[in-house]
Amino acid sequence: MSRRTSRPRRPAAAGPRTTSAPQVTAASPCPCGLPATYAECCGRLHAGAPAPTCEALMRSRYAAFVVRDAGYLLRTWHPDHRPDVLDLDPDQRWTGLEVLETTEGSAFHTTGTVTFRAHYTAGGHPGSLHEKSRFVRFEGAWVYESAVFAV
Repeated sequence: MSRRTSRPRRPAAAGPRTTSAPQVTAASPCPCGLPATYAECCGRLHAGAPAPTCEALMRSRYAAFVVRDAGYLLRTWHPDHRPDVLDLDPDQRWTGLEVLETTEGSAFHTTGTVTFRAHYTAGGHPGSLHEKSRFVRFEGAWVYESAVFAV
């Protein structure tokens, strides 16, 4: 998922509006949808363990959007395509992930793709992001390279 840019900032007169990230603890179900706790699943990757497959990396990146871990998202983005900053919308809540297809991307590959649909709410309205993400190995680790958005 590539959410690079931001919406225009609210005027200062309206006052700052902050919304905290959903509370995900080590014992919480992993936001990526696999049947494991956050600590056993994506939390390990957020803490520095390497992703064994491109699908695992994609799931962990989705979970990073859920917990608003912009540092992890930037670290796992190919440096040739990575933005300088990542502005995560504080009003957006990621609510579910469907992995639709994975091609290649195992320990024996150097590239892979993951097609998924990520569900969210923004401003109280539901939406979804349908994307086919491309992953490559960079310096031995899986990284997000680019995406083609579907309708």
